[in-house]
Amino acid sequence: MPMSKRAVAEFLGTLWLVLGGCGSAVLAAGFPKVGIGLLGVALAFGLTVLTMAYAIGHISGCHLNPAVTLGLWAGGRFPAKDILPYILAQLAGGVAGAGILYVIATGVANADIGGFATNGFDALSPGKYTMMAALVTEIVMTFFFLVIILGATHEKAPAGFAPIAIGLGLTLIHLSSIPGTNTSVNPARSMGVAVFVGVEAITQLWLFFVAPIAGAVLAGFAYKWLGAANPAPETKQA
Repeated sequence: MPMSKRAVAEFLGTLWLVLGGCGSAVLAAGFPKVGIGLLGVALAFGLTVLTMAYAIGHISGCHLNPAVTLGLWAGGRFPAKDILPYILAQLAGGVAGAGILYVIATGVANADIGGFATNGFDALSPGKYTMMAALVTEIVMTFFFLVIILGATHEKAPAGFAPIAIGLGLTLIHLSSIPGTNTSVNPARSMGVAVFVGVEAITQLWLFFVAPIAGAVLAGFAYKWLGAANPAPETKQA
């Protein structure tokens, strides 16, 4: 598949993730007074990945996330030469999705976008969690997200079920970490909405690049080691 088509697929998929996932938080979480809540937002993020995995997985692999791209590279599943165009497409898609959401969210009288689903720590954390708590959360959650992705897409995994496992995995991650950081595990998702909020959110973006990428790369190397060191049981016993 030509890189141009793969990059467009990543752009559209990441746009959908931010529009659908962050849109559920901004527009529907508390609407009106009784909305979809934390569970609904977590499901929305999982559903964006699940639906796009079936829609564009055969085109680009449906990374939608710079951390996923780098984690797959670390795991030996993605070539280094394709990393930059994928990440640029994902970051652009995140900003585009947030831009569409901003137009919608400000389309009412006296609109107030609030935090606009940004990620943060200390005062910007939903539960006022510290920077260290946020750092640990994002590293660990992204680590296990990549473990799920690498396992679900392994050649020995049941065919056709990977999007379900990955979507449910992202849902679980959001259920666990929305109170701490508003859940990133994805630099493109974090940057997209932050640029529409302002300096305070942007100054904390570094953590939501560094921590997810660190967790993903660690998972890639760890899963590559696990796969190499542990042959299938029937092979080991033969």
